[in-house]
Amino acid sequence: MKGRVALVTGGGRGIGREAALLLAAAGARVMITARSATELAAVGLEYVAADLGTAEGCALAVADTERRLGPIDVLVVNHGIGSAHERLVWEQDPATWRETMRINLDAPFELARLTVGGMCKRGFGRLVFTSSTAGEKAERSGSAYSASKHGVIGLARAVAQDAGPFGVTSNAVLPGWVRTAMAERSAQAEAKRRDVSVEQVWRERAALYPQNRVLEPIEVAQVIAFLCSEAAGGVNGEAITVALGGLW
Repeated sequence: MKGRVALVTGGGRGIGREAALLLAAAGARVMITARSATELAAVGLEYVAADLGTAEGCALAVADTERRLGPIDVLVVNHGIGSAHERLVWEQDPATWRETMRINLDAPFELARLTVGGMCKRGFGRLVFTSSTAGEKAERSGSAYSASKHGVIGLARAVAQDAGPFGVTSNAVLPGWVRTAMAERSAQAEAKRRDVSVEQVWRERAALYPQNRVLEPIEVAQVIAFLCSEAAGGVNGEAITVALGGLW
């Protein structure tokens, strides 16, 4: 990874933060982006604050990275919006659907569109998209999130077909429950809806997995870092589940 330029979205916390730090430790020149400049600054890497829910924000993140660090070799698309605010599909607010697609699916497309062509011209590239186990198995009261995460897998595989002949790989990782800020919000919403404690929700989530625990962000980040490496050149178009052997 030495000298490679990497752009990591959602890099201010959780999985994105850990992935960015691993790539930097491997020698990459890393730019992180998210909406919160305060969170980004605390990571200690180069950063650009941008609203990735807009095409303009995606273009800003890419352009600033290339201006300051050089052409992008590695793209980790890790930002997203969760499903804590969703409802049963017949009660779903269409605005929620549109917002989720804008952030979770339109932005990954824009970021890929803006970077893959250059990777193909230079003969090397790595794209990793963070999907979810909900990208293969839908959750209740999560039509927008589930659909968007299914779409991310399809996007990753489509990019793999387009860019694979040029030395570029594109893969998706599908984490199970990870105790991140986004997952914490969903736990709080579920606890309120069911009139139980947040810790009970997390105990139930842990019970889904053979190890009776949820993932740590670093465990997902390590898989992402591998997929970004030279060693992962033979892995392309895959949806890799990182979920402790759980069935969901």
